Amino acid sequence: MLDPQARALIDLMIEKGVPPTHTLTPAQARSFYRDRRGFTQPEPPPMAEVLDMKAGSVPVRLYRPTAAQTPQPVLVYLHGGGWTIGDLDTHDVLCRQLARDGACTVVSVDYRMGPEHRFPAAVDDCVEAFDWLRAHAQELQLDASRMAVGGDSAGGNLAAALCLVQREAGRPMLAFQLLIYPATDMRAVAPSHTTNGQGYMLTNDSIAYYRGNYIAEQADWSDWRASPLLAPSHAGLPPALVLTAGFDPLRDEGLQYANALSAASVPTQYVCFERQIHGFITMGRVIEEAHTAVGLCGAALRRAWGG
Repeated sequence: MLDPQARALIDLMIEKGVPPTHTLTPAQARSFYRDRRGFTQPEPPPMAEVLDMKAGSVPVRLYRPTAAQTPQPVLVYLHGGGWTIGDLDTHDVLCRQLARDGACTVVSVDYRMGPEHRFPAAVDDCVEAFDWLRAHAQELQLDASRMAVGGDSAGGNLAAALCLVQREAGRPMLAFQLLIYPATDMRAVAPSHTTNGQGYMLTNDSIAYYRGNYIAEQADWSDWRASPLLAPSHAGLPPALVLTAGFDPLRDEGLQYANALSAASVPTQYVCFERQIHGFITMGRVIEEAHTAVGLCGAALRRAWGG
């Protein structure tokens, strides 16, 4: 059964005639996504510090829940939005919640998106920002030995890809990866794409729209930077929490990735919110289980820091 609060939100969107994302231009879709966040997102938790800055050439926003007396663990967060929409503002509340519940600094990354900037521009930006933050950790009062990466949907895809890039480059292993309903296989062949492909906000048409904006050539679907599930090996990657939603087309991709990590002996937790829809974790004003999911993520982060 679909969560009644999720059902009510879907019914309201139908009643209001909200246009499907794939019928909009990227500029329209970005504006619409940004403008509607106030309806579904809870109030932003207060922070001790919020700072817009650049990590190398990449704009980022740093959140500290408490003043930094000593270097703090840090979660580098990559927002969702199909590599097409979303920005620092659309995920501002979630980043504040994760900073508060995860007892860490959060740095949100404003990576380039399609169709203006195609794959692998987003991956490159996320890697650049992460590497810059690690190199400048001391001056930013960040603990370089306790750095994690996380993201939702497209951001979960980028977070998984970043971990693979770091491993391939022989860089120090991250403390943790937080993957919230991640896209892990650009081929979109998992069974949940069929069972959940219509009627639950994220649709097959929208997935094709986002993918088309991000990746110009179908041959690149098999590149593991685009499809982390297709990497030849998942060994040596950071411990993970993979969180999925039962009525999400991406559900089975998340499960498959969690299983691939576990098969490679990576400590991995997997939790499916069986009655939820894609995107629910940012919808705490109208979907109560969003708060449960955020709290779960925060607890996993605190354990990753050794707390």
